[in-house]
Amino acid sequence: MRTQYCGDLNSQHTGQEVVLCGWVQRRRDHGGVIFIDLRDREGLVQVVFDPDRAEIFARAEQVRSEYVLKITGRVRPRPEGTTNPDLPTGEIEILGLDLEILNAAETPPIQLDSHTADASEELRLRYRYLDLRRPEMQARLRTRSRVTQAMRRFLDEQGFLDIETPILTKSTPEGARDYLVPSRTHPGEFFALPQSPQLFKQLLMMSGLDRYYQIARCFRDEDLRADRQPEFTQLDIEVSFMSEDELMALMEGLVRTLFSEVIGVELPDPFPRLTYDEAMRRFGSDRPDLRVPLELIDVADLMDGVDFQVFAGPAKDPEGRVVALRLPKGGELSRKEIDGYTQFVGIYGAKGLAYIKVNEWATKGREGLQSPILKFLPDATVEGIMARTGAVDGDLIFFGADKTRVVNESIGALRVKLGQDRGLLEGEWRPLWVVDFPMFEHDPANGRWVALHHPFTAPKEEQLGLLETDPGACLSRAYDMVLNGTELGGGSIRIHRDAVQRQVFKLLNISDEQAEDRFGFLLKALRFGCPPHGGIAFGLDRLVMLMTGAHSIRDVMAFPKTQTAACLLTDAPSAVDEAQLKELALRLRTRA
Repeated sequence: MRTQYCGDLNSQHTGQEVVLCGWVQRRRDHGGVIFIDLRDREGLVQVVFDPDRAEIFARAEQVRSEYVLKITGRVRPRPEGTTNPDLPTGEIEILGLDLEILNAAETPPIQLDSHTADASEELRLRYRYLDLRRPEMQARLRTRSRVTQAMRRFLDEQGFLDIETPILTKSTPEGARDYLVPSRTHPGEFFALPQSPQLFKQLLMMSGLDRYYQIARCFRDEDLRADRQPEFTQLDIEVSFMSEDELMALMEGLVRTLFSEVIGVELPDPFPRLTYDEAMRRFGSDRPDLRVPLELIDVADLMDGVDFQVFAGPAKDPEGRVVALRLPKGGELSRKEIDGYTQFVGIYGAKGLAYIKVNEWATKGREGLQSPILKFLPDATVEGIMARTGAVDGDLIFFGADKTRVVNESIGALRVKLGQDRGLLEGEWRPLWVVDFPMFEHDPANGRWVALHHPFTAPKEEQLGLLETDPGACLSRAYDMVLNGTELGGGSIRIHRDAVQRQVFKLLNISDEQAEDRFGFLLKALRFGCPPHGGIAFGLDRLVMLMTGAHSIRDVMAFPKTQTAACLLTDAPSAVDEAQLKELALRLRTRA
């Protein structure tokens, strides 16, 4: 029906007759001449209708926003002084020779002629097919398409095979709730939708396929937030006979290629690495945003003797932590702003936020400091804090004191917020690897060990003995790629020996019977010549969110769910009729 896309036209097409199809962005009537901005996925172009073609002009008068048109016209330069340098087609316009209204449109419930939608997200999701017409949304989905194309090219060139794994599978809990699917042919039994292709990609390595990838759909029934959805997409990768260093180098090459080809950004080579312990100590997070130059500084040794239990208690507690966070020029903060940050850390469980304002330390010493906690701190402690933090006049020092987890989460989050609020970010893109994760963490609620990643992650070979003697000290062969404080991907070298896998299951309080019931097929495969193997999974939605500058993965997915896992467009989930339930041997029970 068309000869060109609207957005592809330029001055080189001057004099040519073209046929265009698209939507009406806007219609303007200027003194008897009608201007229509016609839009398709490649952009928009201005079409002019003169009254000397009475029938066509009358048809153009009927046109309204979002009408679907087919226009035949001739490309010509815009009159002098009317060019639009902000528009790729801004040097030309189309003289309308014919117009066909392919479809009329009701007035859209959301505004489509601006780059920022004024409508609420709820309205945008309910009318997603309209929201997706906006150039901003189309640009994001085009970027997503280019990312997946570049991924496939890179991996194909590296000898990877694109292999699909099942969507209907066995329920093997991996940290989140499974989505269950009742079986009609096996009444009372259920499939599960995969939380990831983890077990199948390991089986593919045991099958000798060596290098696998898949752009896979994954499903997790968990509480949602900006970077979570009940169904999401990940680039799933597994390889055999490759060390973690070799695999990490290959994955760096993949991500550098994506950024270079898709958005023209050159990332560093190689990416820096931090151990898990160093990341937690310096930044309070295992996915630190290195653009923020602030760091957590341990001061527990300076506080264990003070007459102030808020500090002394955590300082003496083996599970406690006391840190200082120096904010350059933070003395400019008002009390209201400090109170706002106190409320912010409360979200993460902090009971308060102590601080010291450094007004005139250089000339007045202790008298040049301002803080409600100074009366509890002896001179030696104050001098130690000032020396260790390197604070100077005009700075502000925040403190966190509590259980280690609370301090890391609250002050780590405060570090990032201060960096953003105070304009301290250094550089646009700061990738890194976090390595040497602990194999396990202790869950005080039930007194058990839990896997920090998943139960198929291999321990470091030289630390296998620690599985028996000191599991908490055992490090894993896991690695996470982090970009600007967001985990892009995580993976590990896997356990490839049956005895080690059973030993890990035992530590995780998974009995032999439970292991056979949940993972029997994997354990059996391990006994038939399993190669050393490992892999990684990248969150495709998160990656595209970062690359496009979107604030939520919902803005880079065509048809996302809400934060309550509902689809406003289709009104899913919804009730089903009694006949369907009977066919599945199911009966609904009302909740008490």
